[in-house]
Amino acid sequence: MTPEPGRMTETWGNCQPIAAGERFAFVCAGCGDCCRARRDLVLSGYDLYRIARRLSLSPRIVAGAFCKSYVAPQSCLPTLRLTPDPKTGNCRFFEGSACAIHAARPLACALYPLGQSIDTVTAQTAYFAQLPLCGASAGAGQTLQDYLQNSGVQERAGADARWAMVCTQISAQLLAAGGAEHPHFAAAVKRIERALYYDYALGDEFYPQFQQNIAALQPILDKLLA
Repeated sequence: MTPEPGRMTETWGNCQPIAAGERFAFVCAGCGDCCRARRDLVLSGYDLYRIARRLSLSPRIVAGAFCKSYVAPQSCLPTLRLTPDPKTGNCRFFEGSACAIHAARPLACALYPLGQSIDTVTAQTAYFAQLPLCGASAGAGQTLQDYLQNSGVQERAGADARWAMVCTQISAQLLAAGGAEHPHFAAAVKRIERALYYDYALGDEFYPQFQQNIAALQPILDKLLA
């Protein structure tokens, strides 16, 4: 999984992985620049669930109001992208000079200015840093481990890794069955989308529901894609 770009000028091609104890000179200055000039931002089911829970709205309503849904051509997976405000180009949750859903912000936002890649076989995660486009220099800065802890990324790492692995497995199954050419592809994608993004009760924790959804989904896919 490659790092997902969010701002219009972010690039990751020349970035090298950084170690847990390595320092990088960045401290958020609260300027809001990372919320401006957004690209569409890919959301995981966990991202959508957290936003929905913060807004007290169902995941499907949040997706319909703020996201674009489509089938990614390479993976054949249903995908959700958080789209920027069509008038300003800024994140839809950027209000004044702050994030209105900061405690539930998507993973890409919590990582900034880091990118993340997950090995979907071993679940090992690597992080990349680019020169920040904003923020204050902190001299030697803080270590990667401290940054991940302080930004809340570390506490969700298990769910993010599991999400990446499951999506890779489902994608492989779809592609092996012929992808969009399979006669039941549309039905399979609809059922996958529900399991990945929508069938969650906000009063219950995400991960157990995700596991239950995938366990129920697999025999359905086996039948549809046979």
